[in-house]
Amino acid sequence: MLTVAQAPLEVAGKILVVDDDRLVLATLTHGLTQAGYDVIDADNGDDAILLAREHRPDLALLDIRMEGMSGFDVAAYLREYCKMPFMFLSAFTDDDTVRQVHELGAVDYLVKPLDIGQIVPAVQAVFARLKASSSVAITAAAVPPKAPARLTDALSPVEAMAVGILMHRYSLGREAAFDRLHRMATANGLAAGAEAERLLEAVERLSGAADL
Repeated sequence: MLTVAQAPLEVAGKILVVDDDRLVLATLTHGLTQAGYDVIDADNGDDAILLAREHRPDLALLDIRMEGMSGFDVAAYLREYCKMPFMFLSAFTDDDTVRQVHELGAVDYLVKPLDIGQIVPAVQAVFARLKASSSVAITAAAVPPKAPARLTDALSPVEAMAVGILMHRYSLGREAAFDRLHRMATANGLAAGAEAERLLEAVERLSGAADL
């Protein structure tokens, strides 16, 4: 009897999943992988940004409340420097959270608790909308009205990322992390941008060594 080998399933898209709850992260990763997505996962904002830079996923699914960099911090970086669409999955529905989700330009906002059977269709719907939209339309929709100036607005992408890493590693506020970066630069006789690049390279080397 003639048989025809079944063709492998086409990857539905590449998605970055970020949640500091490892059980939730594992559940999302497994469920989305089973649904045909190429999934990259991270349990903190610093690693999420490093992975986004390296793998350039099509979409990020972000928890909001995490230690160190929040999901909002990660989303702002992805929007400004990676031009990457993102959606949030969070248990918080207060007015301030909803306002920030809207201002950041998220493509969707899912409220916990949800099981993977509800999350996968929502992700599929987002991918369908993104595919149907032109890249120009996606970018325009993701850019909110200009917000008041913040500490990191004038920083380069590398400096902003270094500040985020210091916030996470040393449990610092943004101002304190910014000051620490400049003190490190002064101690090493470097400009802030060069010190930030040095810090980022060190973190990436450590991340690479962990995979060996």
